[in-house]
Formats: sequence, C-alpha cells, structure tokens
Amino acid sequence: MGEPRIIDVQLDDRTIIRRNADVEQERRVAIFDLLEENHFSPSGHEGPFQILLRVEDNRLAIDLKSEGGEPLDTVRLGLARFRRPIRDYFAICDSYFKAVRADSANGIEPIDMARRALHNDAAELLRESLDGKIDMDFDTARRLFTLICVLHIK
Repeated sequence: MGEPRIIDVQLDDRTIIRRNADVEQERRVAIFDLLEENHFSPSGHEGPFQILLRVEDNRLAIDLKSEGGEPLDTVRLGLARFRRPIRDYFAICDSYFKAVRADSANGIEPIDMARRALHNDAAELLRESLDGKIDMDFDTARRLFTLICVLHIK
C-alpha cells in the first residue's frame, strides 16, 4: 500500500498576481514544512502524491498526480466559506509583519496568538470541508490553508 502523503506541491502561478517578500517567505515555509511531514489521503487513491493547487470559478481545485506524475483526479471545494477566514488572516498577517518591522516586541505576541488561533480555526474548517474527499492531519490542513491564502493574493 502506498504512502498517504504529499511529495510535491505546486501553486498555479497564473492565479497569483503579486507576492511580497513576507508572503513569499510564508509560502516557502509552508511548502517546506508540508513536504517534511504530512498526512494526505484522498478517497480512492493510494499515494504518495504530487498536487497542484489552483483556483477556478471561486473553487479550490486540487489536482492529484501519482508519484510518477500521472494525473489521478481533481478534488474541488467551494471557497465561499473561506472568504472571511482568508480576509481576516490577511489583515492579521499584515498587522503582524508591520509590528515585526517596527520591532515592537510587546505588540507582536498578542497579534501572533490571534493569528495562530485564526489559522487553527481555518485548518479545522478545511478538514471538515474535505471530509469524505481527503483525509489529512491538522498540520497538513494548516499548511494547505496558508497556500490557499497565497492563491488569493490580489
């Protein structure tokens, strides 16, 4: 039986209009951490998997490929329920990055705690939304939510 994990992840760069250095760093860290350790098991498929994340018609499309790159399936998920968490996550990350740049240590901790809580809630929402389609652990969902946010930068 194959490994239920992601071995390669790509983002559809056609949907990303701009990325600043902070966002690019978040993307790199999320991908690195995701590839280091994850549990990702789409129903009816054995891994390991290569995935491409893209947005089409306000839906997340997760293109699944085999370890060798053969197309397997595309899992689609409506993103309407993620509009607010994505918007809130962008706002809180912006505040966090401004506080870090200003070197305001006493302002960073509460912002970071709020950012983590929002990220955790969004990860749980992602897991629930994909229930029955893709089984994943909490950390995998957190990292995928970060990448979904990157896809929404306008």
